[in-house]
Amino acid sequence: MSQRNTGAPSQVVNAHACPVREVLDRVAGKWSVQILVASSHGPIRFTELERGIEGISRRMLTLTLRNLERDGLVTRTVYPTVPPRVEYELTPMARELHETLQRLTEWAERNRHHIAQARAVYDAEHRPELLDV
Repeated sequence: MSQRNTGAPSQVVNAHACPVREVLDRVAGKWSVQILVASSHGPIRFTELERGIEGISRRMLTLTLRNLERDGLVTRTVYPTVPPRVEYELTPMARELHETLQRLTEWAERNRHHIAQARAVYDAEHRPELLDV
């Protein structure tokens, strides 16, 4: 449904949606979710995250961690050792978010078969060319 059809002025919708969209864009990103999940059991080192998150580049891990730290979701602790040891840990706000992500993950697990079934029915009705493959 377009904003024009909601009966709400688009400026009001955009004013309220913008902060929510900004937060969701940050925390719901592919790498952010995986970092938050991987960090949920306590402090974790950069190399552990790098090894534990399949497909993430060192640069993307660094950028995502910086953004999560900037948003107050992750704390970064540098220990004065040679070489320096760096650990990342979820903040209380991120732990609360992790609970929400956990519920979303559980919902997805419970409903993935229903979603796959709904997609198959939809594709059969609206996209028969996909069935020829």
